Amino acid sequence: MNRGRRIPARAAAVTVSLMAVLWLVPVLGLVVTALRPADQIAASGWWRAPFATQTTTALRTAGAGVQGPGDTGFVIEGGLLSPRARLQAWGLTARAPQAHAPGDSVALSGGRALTVDAEGRYRLTAPGPFTDPRGQRIFVTTATPPRLTLDNLTRVTGAEGLGRALANTLAVAIPATALPILIAAFAAHALAGMRFAGRGLVLAAIIGLMVVPPQLALIPLLSLHNALGLGKGYGSVWLAHTGFGLPLAIFVLRSAMAAVPRDILDAARLDGASELRILWGIVLPLCLPAVAGFAALQFLWVWNDLLVATVFLGNTPGQQVLSGHLRALMGARGGEWHILAAAALVSLAVPVAVFATLQRPLRRALAAGAEPRC
Repeated sequence: MNRGRRIPARAAAVTVSLMAVLWLVPVLGLVVTALRPADQIAASGWWRAPFATQTTTALRTAGAGVQGPGDTGFVIEGGLLSPRARLQAWGLTARAPQAHAPGDSVALSGGRALTVDAEGRYRLTAPGPFTDPRGQRIFVTTATPPRLTLDNLTRVTGAEGLGRALANTLAVAIPATALPILIAAFAAHALAGMRFAGRGLVLAAIIGLMVVPPQLALIPLLSLHNALGLGKGYGSVWLAHTGFGLPLAIFVLRSAMAAVPRDILDAARLDGASELRILWGIVLPLCLPAVAGFAALQFLWVWNDLLVATVFLGNTPGQQVLSGHLRALMGARGGEWHILAAAALVSLAVPVAVFATLQRPLRRALAAGAEPRC
């Protein structure tokens, strides 16, 4: 009997572990990509980040304008590579870009000779003056050591304007998470512990509002805001998110408050505690897992929202939330993966921090339904 119970438990553990790996692998790829330089991202995948990056590039030496006298004629000298790169091989044609090793000297037409060392320094000699202003084309294969940098994150939060969008999103998400909880606490306490006519109809209406798509209410709600003179702004978007989140908040908190033992509340009333004191001092602390669970879901929904913020806040560069700014970056920086990855990492960091902070009460909220009740 015990063995039969262990098999589903092991299967569940394997399934959860597999899901965690499937989620963590792309997140790890995003983090590594956000911290790699652009040239290494273009040369290899993120899983090659611990290894040197090998690339083949067509370059040119300096032209005839920089030639000088040599031991036996004329010479052009210079460097081809960045300080961190090391030459692996080089060549003179696209068909054989790795035909020669570093340090080899190759004879060219007209008595000329070319030598390229391991650090990318070249020496081009000729018995007579050089006449080509473009220089000699060389194909170089280099290996660049792996490197991580914070330059991508610095750029997106500064020059790319992501810092302003991040501040706008926080200014929207924090009040839009707190306000539904504050208002729903009073409504849920009334529905859970008070007897009044029409309580069932009110609860049914709240459940019905939970299935109404927010998109259907955008235009009527915007018309109402304009009629009241609210217009677009932080207050307008706070009220919109509060209205959309209230039905779920009331339902979740009412279910949690209904499970609070009535004896505790009756004892508090006999001691002279007011309903407000009972709500804030007894009921809400006992319902903290439900509050944390709804807060995490509401914050995540508002954080990732684009439609409501665009309609009720605006879409100018100074008003954009993070999701709107990421959409603009996709259009303006679609090929710059280091910028997009860094911006996505900044967008991901705050929700992960919120879930890490609320993980203990959130686990209690998820497990509360599995606890047997007498």
